[in-house]
Amino acid sequence: MSNWPYPRIVAHRGGGKLAPENTLAAIDVGARYGHTMIEFDAKLSKDGQIFLLHDDNLERTSNGWGVAGELAWDDLLKVDAGSWFSREFKGEPLPLLSQVAERCRRHGMMANIEIKPTTGLGPQTGRVVALAARDLWQGMTAPLLSSFEIDALEAAQEAAPELPRRAAAG
Repeated sequence: MSNWPYPRIVAHRGGGKLAPENTLAAIDVGARYGHTMIEFDAKLSKDGQIFLLHDDNLERTSNGWGVAGELAWDDLLKVDAGSWFSREFKGEPLPLLSQVAERCRRHGMMANIEIKPTTGLGPQTGRVVALAARDLWQGMTAPLLSSFEIDALEAAQEAAPELPRRAAAG
């Protein structure tokens, strides 16, 4: 594909293994190391806010517990997503997609948004993420949308057909 705008190397979950994954701190670390593109995972809170988190549950990468998509954003704001990684990142919050877009703009970074829906919310998550990404990344290279959930990608395509998509595999 001759018009593929994305680099071959992408900072996984924001900053690889140098900062707590899927956080603004990870994006900042990725930028400091010269990455021009990041990959991160986006899902919906119970009240429809788009935030970053890889797992369905909060336990592995925060001091929270339970299914993240079953909690309202006000509850997710209280979660510490940095202490599990190191004391240096204590108090690092889960970021909203809008905050990530602003950080990408500041660093001049491209984005691969992996749509990570809570079970049963594939189409809704795909649609909401695609519409937000289209608006938030205006004036920048369009983000690449990816997902292991084909129904999420199909909904993203219907909502924002101009955004590039790739099915994740592996």
